[in-house]
Amino acid sequence: MLLHVDSRFLSPYALSAFVALKEKGLTFELATLSLAAQANLAPAYQRQSLTARVPMLEDGEFQLSESSAIAEYLEDAYPERPRLYPRELRQRARARQLQAWLRSDLMALREDRNTEVVFLRPAAGTLAPEARQAANKLIAAAEQLLPASDGDLFGAWCLADTDLALMLKRLQYDDILPPRLAAYVERQWQRPAVLDWLELGRRAALV
Repeated sequence: MLLHVDSRFLSPYALSAFVALKEKGLTFELATLSLAAQANLAPAYQRQSLTARVPMLEDGEFQLSESSAIAEYLEDAYPERPRLYPRELRQRARARQLQAWLRSDLMALREDRNTEVVFLRPAAGTLAPEARQAANKLIAAAEQLLPASDGDLFGAWCLADTDLALMLKRLQYDDILPPRLAAYVERQWQRPAVLDWLELGRRAALV
């Protein structure tokens, strides 16, 4: 398999697909695209990627874009491998609900605290009012979802844990994360698959 990601390793969606492959224990290679150079808009890439975005997974002659679709494909294609989502139906539905919400809402926060703040540099300035409102909404949802045991969201790790941790990590320089959530983020950030991604980003930043 071949996973296409951004050359700076800043895409939260590419991270999610990368972690999904790693957690499944699947063998794959990486291909990087410069989004700044609009390599994703090259005709050859657009012929393979329906959305002309990263990530894109190639599995033989099959190509698939969008991280949520990639994760669900891997879950169904390799059921004997470690799970990406909870086994129980309603927990699985809630995990996917969380992922869909993180991808479609909180735009003010995503714009004010892009993933360079997560991976490269401290935030500059305070949160804009709209971003602060989105941050409060995110924190309230995370506190409601995180179990009292302070473990993973649904007992055992799932891909939604990584996605939520990344969104919360946008707030790491703003001193508004409750200690329980900050500790949750750091636990998720120590998973081997995430550490592998961070190392790739560090190497890319040196080039």
